[in-house]
Amino acid sequence: MVNQETTDIGFTHEDFAALLDKYDYHFSPGDIVAGTVFSLEPRGALIDIGAKTAAYIPIQEMSINRIDGPEEVLQSNETREFFILTDENEDGQLTLSIRRIEYMRAWERVRQLQAEDATVRSSVFATNRGGALVRIEGLRGFIPGSHISTRKPKEDLVGEELPLKFLEVDEDRNRLVLSHRRALVERKMNRLEVGEVVIGTVRGLKPYGAFIDIGGVSGLLHISEISHDHIDTPHSVFNVNDEVKVMIIDLDAERGRISLSTKQLEPEPGDMVKNPGLVYDKAEEMAAKYREKMLQQSQPDQDEAELEVDAIVEEEIPEAIEE
Repeated sequence: MVNQETTDIGFTHEDFAALLDKYDYHFSPGDIVAGTVFSLEPRGALIDIGAKTAAYIPIQEMSINRIDGPEEVLQSNETREFFILTDENEDGQLTLSIRRIEYMRAWERVRQLQAEDATVRSSVFATNRGGALVRIEGLRGFIPGSHISTRKPKEDLVGEELPLKFLEVDEDRNRLVLSHRRALVERKMNRLEVGEVVIGTVRGLKPYGAFIDIGGVSGLLHISEISHDHIDTPHSVFNVNDEVKVMIIDLDAERGRISLSTKQLEPEPGDMVKNPGLVYDKAEEMAAKYREKMLQQSQPDQDEAELEVDAIVEEEIPEAIEE
C-alpha cells in the first residue's frame, strides 16, 4: 500500500527563487545571444532569451534598413541571434537589436571588399551639393562630386546603378567613401596599354594641363607633355571640345589616373605648337618608335636578370647532382 502522506522536504518558494537567481544567466550590453520570438507587437517584439523577463526589440532595431512592420523581419517562434543593447530597465527587461549585428557584419564585409579592391554596384538614392548617396551592404556611402564620372546633372542620377570602388572605409568615424570615376577608369584601363594612341576630346583646360575625355574616362595631358617647346598655357594650343590624338604614357589603376602625351608624338620638337596636324598624321608612326625605344631601355635589365638566373642555376646544379 502506497503511503499517501505528504513528505516535508523543507523547500520553500523563497528557496526556489534563490535557486533561480543562482542559475540565472548574466546578460551584459554588447553580448550576442540566441533568442526565440515570443510575441510580435505593432512596434516591436518580445524575445525569450532565457532571462527572467522576456526581452524587447523595438522596430527601429530590427534591421539596418527601414521597415514598416516587425513581420518583415521576424516570425513567431523563430530563433536567431540578438545583440543586447541596454541593461535591464526598472521592470527587469533587456532591450535587444538585430540592426547592430547587421551593422558590425556590414562593416566587416566592406573592409574585406576594400582589401580585395573589389568593384561594387549600387543605386543612388539621394544627391546633395557635395555628391551622391548610395547604400553598400546596407551602409550609407558617399560619392564625392569629383568622383562622379558622368555628363548628367547629379540630380538625374537618383535611381541609377553605378559601378563603384572604395576610397575610404572607416567604421570608427562612420565614413564610407566611394568613387565612380575610379571604377570607370579601371574598366577602361583594362582595355588600354602604355604606348597606345587614342583619340579624345578636350573637356577642360587648367594652367597645369588639359583634361582629355577618352571613351568616357578622363586623362590628363600635363603641360610638360604637350610639346618639347616651352608652353605658357594649354590655352595657347587647345580649345575646349577640340578632338585630339594623344598617347598613353602611364596607367595608374590604384589612383584611377591616366597620363597622356602629345610631346612624345612630335616628329620634330615644337611641332605640336607649329603644326599639330602633322603630329596627328604621324602619331601612330611616332608611337611605334616610342614603344621600341621603351623596349630597348628595358632590355638590358631583362638580359642582366636572365644572366643572374643562369649563374644561380649553374652554381646550384652540381650540388643537386651530388645529392
